[in-house]
Amino acid sequence: MVLYWFTALAFLMHSTAGLETKMFPFTMPNVRPYRPELYLCTPVKVDYTRNYYIVAFEPNATMNTAHHMLLYGCGEPGSTTKPIWNCGEMTHGESDEDSGSPCAGGSHSQIIYAWARDAPRLDLPQDVGFKVGKNSPIKYLVLQVHYGHIEHFKDGSTDDSGVFIHYTTQPMNKLAGVLLLGTSGLIPPMKKEYMETACEITEKKTIYPFAYRTHTHNLGKVVSGYRVRTDDEGNDHWTLLGKRNPLTPQMFYPVSNYEPIKTGDRVAARCTMVSERQRVTKIGATNEDEMCNFYLMYYVDNEEPLDMKYCFTAGPPYFYWKNPEVHLNHIPDDEASQL
Repeated sequence: MVLYWFTALAFLMHSTAGLETKMFPFTMPNVRPYRPELYLCTPVKVDYTRNYYIVAFEPNATMNTAHHMLLYGCGEPGSTTKPIWNCGEMTHGESDEDSGSPCAGGSHSQIIYAWARDAPRLDLPQDVGFKVGKNSPIKYLVLQVHYGHIEHFKDGSTDDSGVFIHYTTQPMNKLAGVLLLGTSGLIPPMKKEYMETACEITEKKTIYPFAYRTHTHNLGKVVSGYRVRTDDEGNDHWTLLGKRNPLTPQMFYPVSNYEPIKTGDRVAARCTMVSERQRVTKIGATNEDEMCNFYLMYYVDNEEPLDMKYCFTAGPPYFYWKNPEVHLNHIPDDEASQL
């Protein structure tokens, strides 16, 4: 069973900028998580006879019940027969009939919103929106909620965590996108480790960054993101996009620099991890694992967002900015790991 998103289901609202918007409440259908570290997904089918433009995300969640939430834009959902299924972040789920990925394998898949640690509402800049529906590869939205602990539900309580989506049908020329930078890899015991990634923008497009979000689990100390531009002499110039302690509210913050990112530029991110554990910590979906994510939210003007949605590397001990084959210079080692 898949819910359908039509304008008739929404409540009329008005934004402060004078743009007429409507709100769609996209929440979990009163689920009861049955084990810790569970990921659950639920879909909504967009009315793709017309275009919709998402302009704000209002979370309906608390970190007491939900570890984090992601909102995926999909061509097809991971399940079209169930209103809820067991899913996983950057995993293939479990080997049972009620599990699957957020988006169906081989279909369009991108993250358009992420929330954790009681982050507040996110309003996009004026005249900027995420396009979904008719002329977009996004035909479904899938809400994923990670339940790290289930003590709250042992008395029979259920959960309706989710996000209220504010949108308009008024056409917009500035279309939003999200580029997710991250790594795989291992963190050795009792050590500081750098988890780093870097990718070149090869598409003939100019993107305008406006917000960023960091995400790690317990070992993250600093997460930083950069635009790297190489001059005619081969010198790299690193422009900070954003830097935070990832254990503060994991909301989207305004970028440190709004300069455009152009074809040939590179985007790079580092997570500085400090482990006092006596064991190796790997990248994974549970609180006992780690993650290194830097989300860059941007818009394009009178064109479509990047086809590239993800920039991932193998991480330590295989990938570092300093590796000769990565061809980066003037690396801001101290700046990237200090607040």
